[in-house]
Amino acid sequence: MFELRSYLFGLALMAAIALLTWSVSAAKCDVSIVDSVWAIFFLAAAALYATTVTAPGPRTALIVTLVAIWALRLSGYITWRGWGEPEDHRYQTIRQRHEPNFALKSLYLVFALQAVLAWLVSLPLLGAIASPAPLNLLDFIGVALWVFGFLFESIGDFQLAGFKSDPAHRGKVMDQGLWRYTRHPNYFGEFCVWWGFYLLAAAGGGWWAIAAPLLVSFLLLKVSGVTMLEKDIGARRPGYREYIANTPAFFPGPVKRARTAPGTR
Repeated sequence: MFELRSYLFGLALMAAIALLTWSVSAAKCDVSIVDSVWAIFFLAAAALYATTVTAPGPRTALIVTLVAIWALRLSGYITWRGWGEPEDHRYQTIRQRHEPNFALKSLYLVFALQAVLAWLVSLPLLGAIASPAPLNLLDFIGVALWVFGFLFESIGDFQLAGFKSDPAHRGKVMDQGLWRYTRHPNYFGEFCVWWGFYLLAAAGGGWWAIAAPLLVSFLLLKVSGVTMLEKDIGARRPGYREYIANTPAFFPGPVKRARTAPGTR
């Protein structure tokens, strides 16, 4: 069930969050904080949808709980990872490209764009929350896919954080654990999480929300995920080209050939 009023309220709320975050980033001269807020957009949207739809359905508590678990973990991890670090190199590049007055331009180039994308991606949350249909088998499949994706990205982040914490690994390529089978276990896990949310919406009749997981998939594979991260990483990380040659980019798969000892490249 699509409720336009609640959906428009969601856009207004995300715009307000983006404006507040932009004001903080302008004061700090650091756009990177938008990454920490990305997941918070969805937590705020889920809470708003749950309280503004005409009649919250049987999936409401489940959706809000899953979104809260996912959002708090992801936002907390990104905040911890970037604490005390300079502005992410991706945003430094954008900043250099759009000077002068990037502080003002970032309001629409970064923050407004993120808010609109999050609003579009949040569509399955609205569909699942507003649906009066009883729970069915597809709901359980959706939850199972969400759990798999959440664990996959969480374990991948944990393994990478452990690898980076060892000074001996500085400048080397992480190719152990889940990172042995996909170059981006965090992005693949995120992919599964959002297709899981979509299945929950579809289980309640919200098949019309299909554009959201397709958009997430496109962003992860072609825009802000794999493509952007690997654009210049070969120049910054010796050995990454070999890693690309041996390891699937996104969907986990077998290693193409035996490598040298882990992290020795």
